[in-house]
Amino acid sequence: MQDLVAELLKGNRRAAARLISLVENDDPQKRELLKGVYPHTGNAYLIGITGAPGSGKSSLVDWLLKQMRKDGLTVGVIAVDPTSPFSGGAILGDRIRMQDHALDNDVFIRSMGTRGSLGGLSRATREAIQVLDAFGKDIILIETVGVGQSEVDIVKTADSTVVVLTPAGGDSVQTIKAGIMEIADIFVINKSDLPGADRTETEINMMLDMKKSKAWRPPVVPTVSVNNEGIAELWNSIQEHRSHMEESGRLLEIRRERVKRELTEQVEYLVKNRIWERVKEEIEFDSLVEKIVHREQDPYSTAGDLLAKINFYERETGEGG
Repeated sequence: MQDLVAELLKGNRRAAARLISLVENDDPQKRELLKGVYPHTGNAYLIGITGAPGSGKSSLVDWLLKQMRKDGLTVGVIAVDPTSPFSGGAILGDRIRMQDHALDNDVFIRSMGTRGSLGGLSRATREAIQVLDAFGKDIILIETVGVGQSEVDIVKTADSTVVVLTPAGGDSVQTIKAGIMEIADIFVINKSDLPGADRTETEINMMLDMKKSKAWRPPVVPTVSVNNEGIAELWNSIQEHRSHMEESGRLLEIRRERVKRELTEQVEYLVKNRIWERVKEEIEFDSLVEKIVHREQDPYSTAGDLLAKINFYERETGEGG
């Protein structure tokens, strides 16, 4: 496994793909692998692309890739798709839309299934980002699954968040009220050749005008991704936001918050797993479930009894052995 990490750091694409698969499948050695990867992370800039299904996120990512490669940047793409109910894999496979980059060694594209995670991101997405970061990518694009108002996880993961809207997305006022509107660093009105694009742009700008002044006012960029219109302007806006984040110190601040969340989540994950290991050692879990199903016990007191049985409360207060 350590050889796999060494190969990743040398730029071996197969090692990168294998490591992401191990992370995604929650391999027992995942933590050891990530410990080897982590010291080599922190160099990539993370850009989140989110928005409703059908807004053209994948086409935008495809054109952004071309723009970034013109600037000589190496790019990793994680496209988070709905999960197949049969295979557990990514059901859409957005890599199909990015075929032009398949032979480019400086571009690495990976589709990942959500596997039941809410918020538009796969549970393993952040760990896959660390792999691509250590792999040496300058930019990592994260395209979310596109599930509407649950698309807020991306703001906890990305350095810059791009929210993609369309004029055909229904009542734009309702869209503006959705939670995803609060997370945008840049708004994109894609398919802006359709009727209603000007109205959507005006309404977004009105909403921004009504908000309290911030150090960064999200720009609104019209694009037509099918023919590359507005992509250069979008890339310029992303670069401007990055410069703002770096110069204001905000980039370091949000990365510090991200590390705090990751540490908290790791502690919670380990504690939860350890508790369940102890519980399953002590009791016949399925028999308890049956008792609750038949209303012989209730889940509330049973949960407390389980924790008491493994001395959880005593260990917590330091009173037990």
